[in-house]
Amino acid sequence: QVQLVESGGGLVQAGGSLRLSCAASGTIFSIKAMAWYRQAPGSQREWVARISSSGSANYAYYTDSVKGRFTISRDNIKNTVYLQMNSLKPEDTAVYVCEAAQVHTPSGTNTYWGQGIQVTVSS
Repeated sequence: QVQLVESGGGLVQAGGSLRLSCAASGTIFSIKAMAWYRQAPGSQREWVARISSSGSANYAYYTDSVKGRFTISRDNIKNTVYLQMNSLKPEDTAVYVCEAAQVHTPSGTNTYWGQGIQVTVSS
């Protein structure tokens, strides 16, 4: 069974930084792509960033509102994805959820989600 566990959230002042981590555990052969989503109160889940299996920055993609401020990266040895968030704004406040897409395990290939972690940016 694959589990994703996020860490690194919390409360920060506007202009500050946080680094989120999401570690996938279990018997994993490979993970095609990893991504971060967020959901603010009263809003739908929003895609934030995505990185391909290579982990290359050349294959990292961002929603427009976070470009230049957030950086997604991954460690394929640790099956972990990171989200470095700089110059945080109050509108970044949300529950952040990680996704591991097309995870290849002995049981087959599936997509998995973390439980979510709260990020609160105060003005």
